[in-house]
Amino acid sequence: MKLDKIKISNFKSIKELSISLNNINILIGPNGAGKSNFIQFFNLLNNIVSQNLQNYIAEKGGADNFLYFGRKHSESFSGFTSFGLNDYEFELSATVDNNFFFKREITRYHSQVYGVTSSRNLSAGNRETKLIEEYKKEQHEGVVHYILGSMTRWRVYHFHDTSSTARVKQESDINDNRSLRRDASNLAAFLYLLQEKYNEYFLRIENTIKLIAPFFEKFQLEPLALNKEKVSLEWKHFGSDEFFNANHLSDGTLRMICLITLLLQPDLPDTIIIDEPELGLHPAAIELLTSLIKSVTANKKQIICSTQSVTFLNHFEPEDIIVVDRNNGESIFKRLDKSTLTEWLNEYGIGELWEKNVLGGRP
Repeated sequence: MKLDKIKISNFKSIKELSISLNNINILIGPNGAGKSNFIQFFNLLNNIVSQNLQNYIAEKGGADNFLYFGRKHSESFSGFTSFGLNDYEFELSATVDNNFFFKREITRYHSQVYGVTSSRNLSAGNRETKLIEEYKKEQHEGVVHYILGSMTRWRVYHFHDTSSTARVKQESDINDNRSLRRDASNLAAFLYLLQEKYNEYFLRIENTIKLIAPFFEKFQLEPLALNKEKVSLEWKHFGSDEFFNANHLSDGTLRMICLITLLLQPDLPDTIIIDEPELGLHPAAIELLTSLIKSVTANKKQIICSTQSVTFLNHFEPEDIIVVDRNNGESIFKRLDKSTLTEWLNEYGIGELWEKNVLGGRP
């Protein structure tokens, strides 16, 4: 289920945020405005539902780094997500050891048949979510089932690391294929699964890659000869009998292969969050990427992403754009209204208006 609305209070630079989400949601703004903090909120949710909250908070420097202006200013932060007929709401309060406990954790279901809302507060001073415990108690597919089913599939994808040591360039465990990992570290294994079980989707991915990499003929994916439990990302160059590996791909091409695989997979999550997907891409690749995003969202999926690219932005409509500014240390989020930009849009693309500082979201 897609996200309908999100509320955040006292989280990092976000003092108060309440915003409805569309199928396409593109965050723009200067460095330090708070776009990354909005994206990181979804990383937090991932760690909540995987019962890894305490480790995650500790790894990121403790509670002070999550609270609006730290513990001296804020004792807790809260979040609210609404999707379908279900809501999930929580408040995390700081502890003396610079971590958090659940001050409240609420599940809510809105019945269309009876016109009533039922809610439960699961919190009891717990340091990890009670959702998993409640899920095990459910005798049928109840509200917790749907909440977990949605939230566990919300994932922030970040394909920035294409260095020589990047995990996407390394051999993959052949059975690490349940889903594409957030950094595409299991790209070879995931593509091998598609090749063997979902060949129609696999061929569509290959053909789409050829649109931005005409030298690419096809993948060569098979278990390694000396270790059948591993697979590596190999491909065939057009007009050559040799096979090449991920190290022979440019950074932009490798990132685009990750994005194409993500967006053309058979079991696409309802909500996809991507951090700066245009990074290092040629304008032609950016155009293809925006076409894929529009195709995905036309099929009732949802994209949330941040960008710094005027070229990327020019392909979208004002109502797709959320402008993020920083005012007195507070992140302010505002969705654009097309009716206020009609005359400007007769002459300029939306990205050009951002560049001219008509929209805000500039230093």
